[in-house]
Amino acid sequence: MSLDNKPVLLGKIIATHGIRGQLRVVPFSGEMSVIVSLRSVLLQGPGSGMEPFEVTHAAAHGKRVLITLKGFDNINQVLHLVGREVYAQREQLPELPPDEYYWCDLLGLRVITVGGEALGTLAEIIATGSNDVYVVREGTHEYLIPALEDVVTDIDLDAGVMTVSPPEGLLDL
Repeated sequence: MSLDNKPVLLGKIIATHGIRGQLRVVPFSGEMSVIVSLRSVLLQGPGSGMEPFEVTHAAAHGKRVLITLKGFDNINQVLHLVGREVYAQREQLPELPPDEYYWCDLLGLRVITVGGEALGTLAEIIATGSNDVYVVREGTHEYLIPALEDVVTDIDLDAGVMTVSPPEGLLDL
């Protein structure tokens, strides 16, 4: 599936909010404005199916986003949606500046050092206060790579490869 057709993972519903059917979403990128601007979302359903929903209202609420879906107006109607991941079709999303990527495009990339040493696969991204951290796994080995310009030297989505120049000691087990 090309990146253009693949839904983009934006966040996760972590709770309900109030009694009128609002849902509390934690954005994975920290960019709440993307979720707030959406008029429709796809929610990962039970199993692997995606269910489309129209968004009637969305607003930033602290570090979370509150969304209201069309046809839901009380807490009992939305309880089954808690825990689901929130996706959007790529064409709904803003164009990213050069050298910025959606998380879903990075997950699964092979990670190598500038010297050509294979480290593993980018399995997870941890959002921290200052910069993201890439979790790279290969078998029982796990590396935490800071998402900094001087560490991540190249990302080639077409080749499926991220090249890193880890600081001394980062790869020591």
